[in-house]
Amino acid sequence: MLADPNDIVPDSERRGLIGSLPGRLRPYASLMRLDRPIGAWLLYWPGAWAVVLAGLGPRGLPLLLWFGLGAWAMRSAGCVWNDIVDRDLDRRVERTRLRPLASGRVSLAGAWALLIVLCLVGLLVLLQLPPLAEAVALASLAPVAAYPFMKRITWWPQAWLGLVFSWAALVGWPSVRGELGMTAMLLYAGSVSWVIGYDTIYALQDREDDALVGVRSSARALGAHARAGIGLFYAVAVVLWSAALWRVRPDGLSLLALAPMALHLASQAVRLKTEDGADALMRFRSNRFAGLLMFLACLVVGTTS
Repeated sequence: MLADPNDIVPDSERRGLIGSLPGRLRPYASLMRLDRPIGAWLLYWPGAWAVVLAGLGPRGLPLLLWFGLGAWAMRSAGCVWNDIVDRDLDRRVERTRLRPLASGRVSLAGAWALLIVLCLVGLLVLLQLPPLAEAVALASLAPVAAYPFMKRITWWPQAWLGLVFSWAALVGWPSVRGELGMTAMLLYAGSVSWVIGYDTIYALQDREDDALVGVRSSARALGAHARAGIGLFYAVAVVLWSAALWRVRPDGLSLLALAPMALHLASQAVRLKTEDGADALMRFRSNRFAGLLMFLACLVVGTTS
């Protein structure tokens, strides 16, 4: 039997953007995480980096806008798919028990309908890309679909998320240059390492609940060494990104442009309070700004090479 509706509606649906919507739409907006745009930003940045590092080209600015729409639609679709797969597990975790599917405020059929609509938006974006970029984008569907299951079979679902959330870098580069190459792969690999770092920070919030329900994560795997592990992944990301920028412009400007991003990531790792969930969430959210710093570095290097 479901709880009283007043007990299962989170505060986020009573205020802000979602609170301004008609009551029947609010659970669906919540299912898409409409009140939490951080995920869409984090999905967007690797593709935007690739577009500007590749030199923008004649369609650069429209591409940045299409990538933004695609990031929003596919991140929203990913949230819906994740909640479909995890609906029973979510009911057992304090932080996720009020999600629309877990609490029964959205039906399974309604969630599937929303997922289809969001995928159609993604298809519209896909059709704006050149053939090679389209093929690369389509190749991401299998790892995206597999992601929600990773926490059940590996201690490092964050690594799989890194593969998925960084994929746009492999789409953005051929959208401008018409080919894939080592620069795109280095940019992508650096982003994978970055995602592992920031999603490990995010997972610190759930270590106790994850242990109770048997969910695996890099935060649990690293244990007391979480801060050092996050710092290592961030360091690897900076090294790989340095190599990517150096290939585009082999001089000191490349490394100088990357310095603000490197300092920001170092500050995250050093100042992180691994036992404080609120601090972990704040550090995680700061990666939206980190992505902007990397974007500016790629823009400077890519448009002055």
